Amino acid sequence: MRRSTITLAVAAMLVLLGSGCGPGGSGSLGRVPADPPAAGPTTGAPASPAAPADPADPATPDPSGPAEPSGDPDRTVAIQIWLTRAGQVFPTSRTRPYTVATSRLALTELIAGPTAVERAAGLRTGLATGTSFEVSIASGVATVDLPGAFYAGGREAARLRQAQVVFTLTEFPSVSRVGFQSGGRPQAAPVGRAGYDDLLPLIVVTSPAIGQRVTGPVTVAGTANVFEATVSIRILDRSGVPLATTFTTATCGTGCRGDYSTAVGFRVPAEQPGTVQVYMVSPEDGSPTHVVDIPVTLLR
Repeated sequence: MRRSTITLAVAAMLVLLGSGCGPGGSGSLGRVPADPPAAGPTTGAPASPAAPADPADPATPDPSGPAEPSGDPDRTVAIQIWLTRAGQVFPTSRTRPYTVATSRLALTELIAGPTAVERAAGLRTGLATGTSFEVSIASGVATVDLPGAFYAGGREAARLRQAQVVFTLTEFPSVSRVGFQSGGRPQAAPVGRAGYDDLLPLIVVTSPAIGQRVTGPVTVAGTANVFEATVSIRILDRSGVPLATTFTTATCGTGCRGDYSTAVGFRVPAEQPGTVQVYMVSPEDGSPTHVVDIPVTLLR
């Protein structure tokens, strides 16, 4: 009788232990960097929010549906939008109340254009404020219906706008290509990022974002197609004095684009404006070339 009681107790304990060791829920928004929380700085790679719904799953909401917030003020979603600078596409990020309609939210934010800080840093957009659109997703293709004015202004202007939309929507794992329509009539066949490679700067910085509040070490990440895949980085204080200088290696270079990411340490005596500067060292004279300046706030 005593042995049976002990056996039952052990079995019950194993059931309890097993129930506490199951896999936890997790997800990622893909390659989208999160903005820093409003109450504090970012000190490295930000945590990924919950993944957007899968449009292929009929049991989940449509990510191209109405971009209504969840109603939970503590739940947010990070999205990346691609604006323009000097005739090329340029990424920045937004953190907004959570919604499953991530593609609609991203296009809404893209049409809203740059913030005052981003505009001061030279960012612009080819999309007119208030542009209407419809978007649907099926089998990895996002179909976007835009008014005729979106395609006006000549081929190059329209193509730059299309690149903004393609890069913005293909940040999500549910979208690999984007097709364009106007009034339900096709304007361009579905195309992915490769169709707009020539509109990418040689160095793209996806983290940190313009205007971000950062402490050291700060994660500097993006993509690059530079000589011998060597990406150089400097952290500059408010006077432009280097606080830290380092370099990292992209996964590909000298004719191909690769990913890079590294943590750069720095210290400042007090909060102040600063710059994360990413560039390539010229193989001819050693000078900085293809410089990308990201204005940020440096925190102690």
